[in-house]
Amino acid sequence: MTKESKKTTFWQKMKENRFLFSELVKRDFKKKYKRTYLGMLWSILSPLLTLLIMRIVFTKFFGNDIEHYTIYLFCGNIVFSFFSDCTSGGMGSLMGNAQIFSKINVPKYLFLFSRSVSSLINFGLTFVVFLLFCIIDRVPFSFSFFGLIIPIVCLVIFNMGVGLILSALFMFFRDVQYLWSVFTTLLMYLSAIFYDPSRFGAYEKLFLLNPVYVYIKYFRIAVLEGYLPSLQFNLLAVGYAALFFAIGAIIYKTCNHKFLYYI
Repeated sequence: MTKESKKTTFWQKMKENRFLFSELVKRDFKKKYKRTYLGMLWSILSPLLTLLIMRIVFTKFFGNDIEHYTIYLFCGNIVFSFFSDCTSGGMGSLMGNAQIFSKINVPKYLFLFSRSVSSLINFGLTFVVFLLFCIIDRVPFSFSFFGLIIPIVCLVIFNMGVGLILSALFMFFRDVQYLWSVFTTLLMYLSAIFYDPSRFGAYEKLFLLNPVYVYIKYFRIAVLEGYLPSLQFNLLAVGYAALFFAIGAIIYKTCNHKFLYYI
């Protein structure tokens, strides 16, 4: 089978299962807020409450030297929350839908992709609030705001790649969920959400080894500094997304036929 025919097969499967895919997205979105009084308002309230706590706790220690510190925090919070929600939810997407794909022959990646779209909807709602905060904090709007589509698309692809890796590993090793919880906590502190990494001098470049920080920094440059990052920085952002998605796709393809034995 040629490379072109493989692509055609993938898009044909997506087209054939578009109804199932849309229903999975609706189900995942509704399931998250089932039996809650505020429903999807939590998509907005949750990051805002986290932002408020960070604003109160860290302003005195880190915010004095950072202009528009609330937006600085919000850039980090909105990106990291999207990453955490998408990957943590995607990790259990295969196991959580095992009763479906064990009885019906459907592409298993549909469950992960639908979970990713559900997280993207949540991100979109929060992003609207983020723009409102930019207006309230009098952050100058510029053409660079439109450039945010680049890190957002990269982040979606990156999250799906990490989700493919985690969902495959979780099928074989349930301990992954606990290890990932610890890792995301560590990653949060290493992503410079509430502090300025320039404090570390020459070691600041080491933060670029963290893909999540790269996307956070992209947001901050475009929003707070009013210009788009360099070509090299854009290539780094795109490279991380492509790399992790490729790794995830390879792991998924390698392990796909084994999943049914570990349900």
